[in-house]
Amino acid sequence: MAPAFILGIVFHWIGGLAAASFYIPYKRIRGWSWETYWLTGGVFSWLLMPSLMASILVPGTFEILRTAQPGVLFYTYLFGALWGIGGLTFGLTMRYLGIALGMAVALGYTAIFGTIIPPLFHHTLGKTLGSSSGKYVLLGVLVSVAGIAVSGLAGMSKERELTGEQKQSTITEFKFGKGMLIATFSGIMSSCLAFGLDAGTPIADAAKASLLAHGGSDIWQGLPVLIVALLGGFTTNFLWCLGLNARNKSAGEYMGRTSSDGSAAPLVRNYAFAALAGIIWYLQFFFYTMGQAKMGKTFAFTNWTLHMASIMIFSMLWGVYLKEWAGTSKRTHSLIGLGLALLIGSTIIIGYGSYLDGIAAH
Repeated sequence: MAPAFILGIVFHWIGGLAAASFYIPYKRIRGWSWETYWLTGGVFSWLLMPSLMASILVPGTFEILRTAQPGVLFYTYLFGALWGIGGLTFGLTMRYLGIALGMAVALGYTAIFGTIIPPLFHHTLGKTLGSSSGKYVLLGVLVSVAGIAVSGLAGMSKERELTGEQKQSTITEFKFGKGMLIATFSGIMSSCLAFGLDAGTPIADAAKASLLAHGGSDIWQGLPVLIVALLGGFTTNFLWCLGLNARNKSAGEYMGRTSSDGSAAPLVRNYAFAALAGIIWYLQFFFYTMGQAKMGKTFAFTNWTLHMASIMIFSMLWGVYLKEWAGTSKRTHSLIGLGLALLIGSTIIIGYGSYLDGIAAH
């Protein structure tokens, strides 16, 4: 069992790296409005990549979806659409707070709601607390939340210490108050994807049966669920971005017309970077489903915690690399180090709890 849970954690870490990195290519786009590059990247991340990868790796993907219960499809799609609202505001969070602080606040809410509500809904939280392995897992969840909270404190400490000019030099549109409100809303709504993935469990079970019947690995079983959930997210973002295109008169940017700021948009470059951002974004859940398959079903709710912790680990490291923390005090740097230590430690504790559960099962 040890290799399985270790591999599960590694997959979650890779997914976290992808999630923390996807916004970087967007920074290389020139002459496009936010809504233009966000929707262009979204076509790849929420529409093309989920269908492509599932159809390649899971035999009979679209037949599995065609025969799924309407209620399963509806709730998976609905929660995906609600998550989409959080997803589009998540982009605004990065825009106004930067990667480090924006991720800390938004993911703090997402981690708490997305982790705790599914086991409460299924009435399994009490059973989890009753086993020694479950206690380790819940301890890991609490440590993860603490790590995200400490990371948030580091971000707030940074906000107090840097001058407005210093903030603007690394985050062009830094707006603390507006960014915090958007990050809070985004984090709560973004947790809905955890509910959508949970609602899509019957689809994953059917995909697992198909994979095993064809001699494949059940590691890909979650991919068909992503088609439905991310289609919901695409719907929300598509409508919102088209509305902004109409309001801001930016729809012509897709065809290479001069943008609102008067600069000529490099069309091929912009599409390439938007596509790259979208593909990287999708990879977070591609690896999430792989980690989910390896961690087992007993503590399935902890996959969301592992994902959030992994995103935070790498977003904090990106913040350091991009010099978002330059000019801050030793206290702030200490909070960054403590936050990272807690987050890394939480993934190890959760993995150890899953390992103990595997031993008990045998």
